Amino acid sequence: MKSKPFPRVLTIAGSDSGGGAGIQADLKTYGALGAYGASVITAITAQNTQGVQGVHTVPPEMIAAQGESVLSDIRIDAVKIGMLPDVASIRAVAELLRRYPISFVVLDPVLVATSGDSLALENTVDAMCSELMPLADVITPNLSELSQLTGNTIATNEAEMLAQGRQLLQKGAKAALLKGGHCLDSQEACDWLVHSEAEPKSFTGRRISTKNTHGTGCTLSSAIAALYPQHQDLNAAVAAAKNYLQGAIEAGQHWQIGHGHGPLAHFWQTVRD
Repeated sequence: MKSKPFPRVLTIAGSDSGGGAGIQADLKTYGALGAYGASVITAITAQNTQGVQGVHTVPPEMIAAQGESVLSDIRIDAVKIGMLPDVASIRAVAELLRRYPISFVVLDPVLVATSGDSLALENTVDAMCSELMPLADVITPNLSELSQLTGNTIATNEAEMLAQGRQLLQKGAKAALLKGGHCLDSQEACDWLVHSEAEPKSFTGRRISTKNTHGTGCTLSSAIAALYPQHQDLNAAVAAAKNYLQGAIEAGQHWQIGHGHGPLAHFWQTVRD
């Protein structure tokens, strides 16, 4: 009996020299969830647990060349798109996806890092909405990114968050996972999945008191990309990704790595203390 082939998943994102977010977090997540990971690097960051000290943008021609190399050779079942530092890189990725249609695309609109440092240049929001959002199966903004994508002030409650999520659908998004868990003032971490064909669905987890939250957004979006080919259902993939993220935060909550926001324990399911 033939075994089911494991998913091949591509990450298109920036490199985090501290290892907690970006390409590094994505590839760790893919490996932890039984997927094969390939990568296209869009930017090199000088980054650690305390913030981003510098960004070197990869030329769009090299972004395209990396993608061409991977997609012309390896069957890719899903792609996660993270940090795209300028309009040229957004257009390069959009053109790549038009040339090589992929059955499942997760767009994590990395506009502001956990530390608050801006990772996006001017005009990227408009380009992201017009060029990439229509190509994505699900977009995964946090409240700050949701605010920038919709032009509203940051949502302070779930009603405002859902209203802004519906605005993303009007702008062309097929579905949006609104990450309010780490921002809204509540005892539980609650995210909402909105799409045009069903009522909004909430995904709730226990709030964990820890400073080790660097890379949570990258990890969640890459987990969805890795898990969707195995589930073929967005709700199921999001639920499984949220469970994986919860475990990674819990397992790494007491880690002492760096002096700021530490990373997650991506391999918590296989590595024990």
